[in-house]
Amino acid sequence: MDMKSLKNYLYWLYCQFELITCSYLMEPWEKLLFYSFNIAMLVTVLYTAYIFVPGHISMAFQFFLHLVGNQHESAVSIVK
Repeated sequence: MDMKSLKNYLYWLYCQFELITCSYLMEPWEKLLFYSFNIAMLVTVLYTAYIFVPGHISMAFQFFLHLVGNQHESAVSIVK
């Protein structure tokens, strides 16, 4: 794929995005606010996923291992 076709494809994707969001009807300052808000929300969601998802996956994995019968290595059994 050469650079001209890549540029045309990216422009086509941008036009599709504007059609889907109806942002082609907005004035430039409205577009700036709209895109800024959307980018801020996307960054917030990605950061939250990066911070919290690994911990939740680890806890879910430990929970399912406990259900199957495998105990965590640090579990201490009391024998009398």
